[in-house]
Amino acid sequence: MAIPPPPGPQQPEGQHPPHGAPPGAPGTSGPYPPPNPQVPNPQVPNPQVPNAQGPYPQDPYQQGSYPGPYQQGPHQHGPYQQSPYGTPYQTWGQGYSPYNRPAPVNGLAIAALVLGVLCFLPGVGLVLGIVALVQIGKRGERGKGMAIGGIVMSSIGALLVGLMFATGGADDFWKGFSEGAAGNTFSLSKGECFDAPGDSLEGLAYDVDTVPCAGKHDAEVFASVTVAGDSFPGDSAVTDQADDKCYALMDAYAMDAWAVPDDVDVYYFTPTAQSWRIGDREITCMFGNTDEKGTLTGPLRKDVTTLDGDQFAYLDAARLLNRAMESAPDEEYVEDDLPGHKKWAHRVSDAITEQTGQLRRHTFDPAASGQVEALLKNLDRSRKEWEKAAEARDADAFYAHYEKGAKLIDGSTTVTTREALGLATTPPTGGGSGGGDGGGEGGSGMEV
Repeated sequence: MAIPPPPGPQQPEGQHPPHGAPPGAPGTSGPYPPPNPQVPNPQVPNPQVPNAQGPYPQDPYQQGSYPGPYQQGPHQHGPYQQSPYGTPYQTWGQGYSPYNRPAPVNGLAIAALVLGVLCFLPGVGLVLGIVALVQIGKRGERGKGMAIGGIVMSSIGALLVGLMFATGGADDFWKGFSEGAAGNTFSLSKGECFDAPGDSLEGLAYDVDTVPCAGKHDAEVFASVTVAGDSFPGDSAVTDQADDKCYALMDAYAMDAWAVPDDVDVYYFTPTAQSWRIGDREITCMFGNTDEKGTLTGPLRKDVTTLDGDQFAYLDAARLLNRAMESAPDEEYVEDDLPGHKKWAHRVSDAITEQTGQLRRHTFDPAASGQVEALLKNLDRSRKEWEKAAEARDADAFYAHYEKGAKLIDGSTTVTTREALGLATTPPTGGGSGGGDGGGEGGSGMEV
């Protein structure tokens, strides 16, 4: 039976434990000093309660004359001996969290910024940005800058969309998009050269490979034509239109017919019934080899972009006469259509008049001016014979004046002038696109 010690000067009465009470019971103090309040007790759920007592408070017999039941031995440590490393961490002022956690970012602010940057659905981005600002103010979330940025960019996007509709830009954009989706045939442009699949320009083609014109290639694009109408006119009608338009446009691209090889002919890509449905309206005109397996070498382009001033002036004037010569009647013999041939002679006479006037208005380089003057004299003499042919009373009279006039403008009479101008000097032999066929009468020599 334990007998409590008498109260001493350091042991006030009433502080010893009641009989039978365990050490550390309420109202008692143990023999050991209280533990360091900064060392958390794993048995206590709240480590930040100051001066928290463990399950074994001070021994009530600390000041007594008898050793207490929990006296520390030479090789023992009390349950609350202070850690040799001092305070493990500094307490924080945010409840039970050991560190400050950042506020979350508002999701609507992120969405508003993304929509604003992409200019996608600007109205939605504007609304999301406003809602995000309200939520950020109420919840203390982050993302205010993103919300404001989304609002600004979405506002700009909405303004641009409004201007597009107000000015008709939206309609132009849609038309451009539709045309881009449909495109012309393979999106080929004037002056481009390409190789066709299978090395053939015949049949259907779904793709081509553009290549430099300086080397070998299958074709060279010289023009494009838009087919009119809302409904597909049919394959035959499209082909007829392509045939007429492409042959009429080739000399605007290859102005020097003498520079076009005889084995070159005109080809074209045309819309089909299927491509017409998606907006394809383009006829693409091109030069290709008459041999299906043949190729072209070097560019055929001879126009204002490649010729000098004198060359262009000469060829531009020569085209007037060439076109008139090519407008001869279908009837090969004058006896079969004298009125038609007389009208043709009148067209040739008018073309020569226009040609000579155009040549005289241009100032040629002195190195070529003498040859041009000689050519002009022959043209004037030829014009008079064509005027007489246009007034002929019968076929014999027509033949007489026609032969004199044609001889004066034969291709051989222009060789010296061409040489002085630096143009091709070998007349085409006919059969190709370079041949000027005067209805079977003038032959290729009519090409000047």
